[in-house]
Amino acid sequence: MFEITAARRANLRNDVLSGLTVALALVPEAVAFALIAGVEPLVGLYAAAIVGFITAVAGGRPGMISGATGALAVVMVSLVAQHGVQYLFATVVLMGILQILAGALRIARFIRLVPHPVMLGFVNGLAIVIFLAQLGQFGEKDGIGWANGTLLEGSIVDVAWLPSPELTMMLGLVAVTMAIIRFLPLLTKAIPSSLAAIVVVSLAVVGLNLDTKVVGDVASIGGGLPDFHIPTVPLTFETFTIIFPYAIILAAIGLIESLLTLRLIDEITETRGNGNKECFGQGIANTVTGFFGGMGGCAMIGQSMINVNSGGRGRTSGISAALFLGAFILVASSLIEQIPIAALIGVMFIVVIGTFEWSSFRIIRRVPKQDAFVLITVSAVTVFTDLAIAVIVGVIISALVFAWNHAKEVRVEKRENRYGSHYYTVHGPLFFGSTASFTDQFTPRDDNNDVIIDFADSRVADHSGIEAIDALAERYRKNNRTLHLIHLSSECKKLLKKAGDMVEVNVVEDPNYFVAIESAFSDEDANN
Repeated sequence: MFEITAARRANLRNDVLSGLTVALALVPEAVAFALIAGVEPLVGLYAAAIVGFITAVAGGRPGMISGATGALAVVMVSLVAQHGVQYLFATVVLMGILQILAGALRIARFIRLVPHPVMLGFVNGLAIVIFLAQLGQFGEKDGIGWANGTLLEGSIVDVAWLPSPELTMMLGLVAVTMAIIRFLPLLTKAIPSSLAAIVVVSLAVVGLNLDTKVVGDVASIGGGLPDFHIPTVPLTFETFTIIFPYAIILAAIGLIESLLTLRLIDEITETRGNGNKECFGQGIANTVTGFFGGMGGCAMIGQSMINVNSGGRGRTSGISAALFLGAFILVASSLIEQIPIAALIGVMFIVVIGTFEWSSFRIIRRVPKQDAFVLITVSAVTVFTDLAIAVIVGVIISALVFAWNHAKEVRVEKRENRYGSHYYTVHGPLFFGSTASFTDQFTPRDDNNDVIIDFADSRVADHSGIEAIDALAERYRKNNRTLHLIHLSSECKKLLKKAGDMVEVNVVEDPNYFVAIESAFSDEDANN
């Protein structure tokens, strides 16, 4: 009994301390993403606190951190520039409603369609994006940073880097931060090493009066409680046509990033999250955020990795992170603004090292070439465009490769039976990718008068397969051959138009399965 109590206290302590670490790292991230979107820093901070709190309470993955993200910010910037921040708030509300609808439709199960090479590409691409996002902090101009594949101002070569002494100081502090995070766990695990590194480096900067960039140099984070207000936009169909496309894109990006991050945290913690519940949680969080002046958000892989690596496993970690962030805004902004940016960069660099799948370099020569191509492509597209496009591209490429490989599996054996009939046996699936190969293996002009095609070892998967059988039947009819189709399902017989009367029914042996287009036809159409 006492061990259980002690374990609960230890877990609570780990959650709270990791939540504090996450909250400290959230501050510059939320501010940077707000600046990318073209809104005030508090809009990003409010979103991080509200979305983080609600998803921690109502989401489907304990230990996962949500907040304002760059993937959403780069989509929002054009909306804010053209129509203003109130349209952004209305869009975030609609985005949340769409995500709640997605949860009700249980679309989270479709995340299973994302192949492992796409997942590896997603992780590696985001690790690179997190790394590149830190580069802007080494520049003199505020707001320089990586977004949507490019630096916000100029290129890496054109960036006005900090003067040499200040740049050297930042790099040194980053190195010290990373060293503390790396080696402190060898001495003690009483507190998260990331939190200890931030505190030690901050005390060193203040105590030694070191000249380096701090959080306050980026933006002021002080403010009051967010006010509830309905977005002041005209309630017209024109407004809907403006915000709906953005809401669709934001909802899709938010759910894809959240569900993939959920899968990653599942693998690390060896536990199982609830994808549909996470859709609901994200939707409720964004709907509420839009009414309280926040820019919306989704799961954050970097902050989630900080939380997990710091020992955060329960919902308390996400809740405490949101509450600490709210406290920073309300009462502790002056203290938080003294934290050196270098300490937070060091934490994020450790996240990059821990997030990137270094094993992919080792296995890339061992896996099939198409999987290696998908991994590299998804990583590159994630960096240069955005996550949603990268995942969709990866899934499409993987599906096409799968279809191509299975198209080569259809095989037709031809023989002559004792009755003088040519007997074809079809092996392998018949679908859109294999119909050409299937058709080329028949010779209606040279066959005997009586022809039998046996589909016992095959399966007609889609409309293209049905059409291929119909077209083949027409070829035999034009050559005055009698064709018999055996071992087709009753569903296939209904859908066949020209060859339906050639199907021989065997109640005992005929298979029973549905063709992919079954729901697209009415019973009346299928019989015509």
